[in-house]
Amino acid sequence: MQLLQKLVSFTICASLVILLLLPFVISSQEHLKTTGNLTSNKNIIHKSSPKLLFEITLHGFLLWASMGFLMPVGVIAIRMSHREACGRRLKILFYVHSISQMLSVLLSTAGAVMSIKNFNNSFDNHHQRIGVGLYGMVWLQALIGFLRPRRGSKGRGLWFFVHWITGTAVSLLGIVNVYTGLQAYHQKTSRRIHIWTIVFTTEVSFIIFFYLFQDKWDYIHKQGVILEPLRPTHQVISPGEKQKGSTTESC
Repeated sequence: MQLLQKLVSFTICASLVILLLLPFVISSQEHLKTTGNLTSNKNIIHKSSPKLLFEITLHGFLLWASMGFLMPVGVIAIRMSHREACGRRLKILFYVHSISQMLSVLLSTAGAVMSIKNFNNSFDNHHQRIGVGLYGMVWLQALIGFLRPRRGSKGRGLWFFVHWITGTAVSLLGIVNVYTGLQAYHQKTSRRIHIWTIVFTTEVSFIIFFYLFQDKWDYIHKQGVILEPLRPTHQVISPGEKQKGSTTESC
């Protein structure tokens, strides 16, 4: 019954998002008609290029924020929560994971609508092909996360495995698609992407390092603790002291 309620709630939320974004998708047909002759009219291309450049940049920023930042943050947060047994810190990490993933879904959906509305989706490059599959996997992962069963229930293990493998695939494909998006940006605008590639690679390297480091933090911290072995004492305890000690322990 709870699973059905979650499924209905998710369907309602997804329907609301689709209804809000549907006018932009429908208007893409009119946009394509009005811009269909841009390749044959150099003056129109020249006038539209600043707007097109802004739309491409905004699309790239939305997908970077979604796949290159929020998605890894959510993965690290839920990874850190595995070391927490219970309490306030565990709840905070869980909410960070949930909110970051929901924002990631919304931003990636907005980026998908922009690409449908404003760009020529001929699917002749890796960026567009990976992007189509990625959008579907993002919503599938959101659905899986929304249908999370209770801890200790029968299907919890299978759910965790599917959620983990799907989330890992989305994170890796998202990072790869940011790189392919930079290449598509270079081909579209002939602008240099060397600096942005270095910046994003530095960010990804830091995320990987932090992911591995926080997993080993307890082990590293325990290396500085010296556990001294217990040494037997050779003191002779008198019967009076034994009786006094037993009286104290009983209290």
